[in-house]
This record gives sequence, C-alpha cells and structure tokens, in this order.
Amino acid sequence: MPHLCPAPLAGWCLLDSRRHCGGPINFAPEEAQDWGVIVLRAFQLVRAVTGCERVYAIAFGEGARHLHLHLIPRSADDPRTSAWKIADLYRDVEAGKVTAASAECVNDWVLRARDLASAVLK
Repeated sequence: MPHLCPAPLAGWCLLDSRRHCGGPINFAPEEAQDWGVIVLRAFQLVRAVTGCERVYAIAFGEGARHLHLHLIPRSADDPRTSAWKIADLYRDVEAGKVTAASAECVNDWVLRARDLASAVLK
C-alpha cells in the first residue's frame, strides 16, 4: 500500500547520470537507451512508494558537466504539488516557511523504496 507522508517534498528524488555530461544531447546511443529505461523505472518506483497520480520531471544540466533529473510526486490531494506550484513549495521549504518532511518520514520512504525496488526496477 502506498504511503503518503503528510509533510511536503517526501518522495522528491534525484537521478544523476553516471558520466558527467550536460544532458541527453551528450549521451552515446547506449547511454541514452539506458537512461530512458532507468527514468521509466524510477517513475514507477516513485509512484509505487508514494501513491501519487503523476510524477513530474525537471532536468538540469549544470554547465556542460552534470546532468540531474528531479522526479517529483504530484498528488491531487495536495494542490501545492500541481504544475509549477511545486517550485513555490520547494522555495517555501528552503526558506523555512513550510516544514519539510521529517527525517523519520524520509527514512521510511527510502526503506519502502528499497523494499519495492527489486520488484519495480527489474
């Protein structure tokens, strides 16, 4: 059964490319294929653990050296997670205006993800 933490941003995950590069435009064909598969599986894992309806993806390529993809659970029960409002929620947590998910909640999420990973990430 999916578990939703009551505090915001639980389940927000980050994928990094194995090799430092600015983004998929710099991938070799095999890397692009592998990246696509792992992104799909990571989306499935975030959805399985959080029970969210949708997973948003925001990618950044820092300079020409580092690609990371944020996977963000979207829950219809929390309007703060809709579309670009999630960026406002992130900024509010960073500024201390909103309390982030507790360490216990995040740890619970990680443990659940580890338990489900072998089934989801086949």
